[in-house]
Amino acid sequence: MPTAEKAQVIEQTREWYSKSSGVVFTDYRGLKVKDLQALRASLREKGAELHIVKNTLFRQAAGEAGQNLPFEYDNGTTAYAFVFENEPEVAKLLLDYARTSKKLVVKGGLFAGRAYTSEEVVGISELPSKEVLISQVIGAIAAPLTNLVGVIEALYADPIRTIYAVADKVNEGAETPATTSEETPAEAPAAEAVAEPEATEAPAETPATPEAEGN
Repeated sequence: MPTAEKAQVIEQTREWYSKSSGVVFTDYRGLKVKDLQALRASLREKGAELHIVKNTLFRQAAGEAGQNLPFEYDNGTTAYAFVFENEPEVAKLLLDYARTSKKLVVKGGLFAGRAYTSEEVVGISELPSKEVLISQVIGAIAAPLTNLVGVIEALYADPIRTIYAVADKVNEGAETPATTSEETPAEAPAAEAVAEPEATEAPAETPATPEAEGN
């Protein structure tokens, strides 16, 4: 393969890999062209793409994760299933196809830079779907999350209305200090009225001093 062509394949494979959440390695030896086409169509419906790439070129495209990949994962005839969504469904589809066709072999996987054995890929296939996981989380914290979702939806649906509503709340809060400052002068005379009797009682004690001196 010419150098320019290799570079193009590496770049294309790097793009698939960077956009995917993981890759499942399969041995497609024995599958006919029409079988591969049918499998590709089924995977595409689930959110994955099946591509045949030279093993050494895939390792270069996957970078450090590819260089550290166990040799048996991409040794021999290998078709790479790049998973873009619905990881459990894609893994299950490949495993079911391998079980029924007896021609496809799931050799392992690579997700988030970590190598997965074929048994671990089986574990991925048994996980709930993303939608089910989300519904389970929502069910666990239904009320708080429902309120939060409502607020977020309001922000996206009508941000201008939401901004004005927040501004009104701020203005309402700003009126409280103004009311308090108006009431302060009204309390001042009450304090002076209490102080006045103390001032008038002081002269009443003054005549007591001459009486004591006269005796």
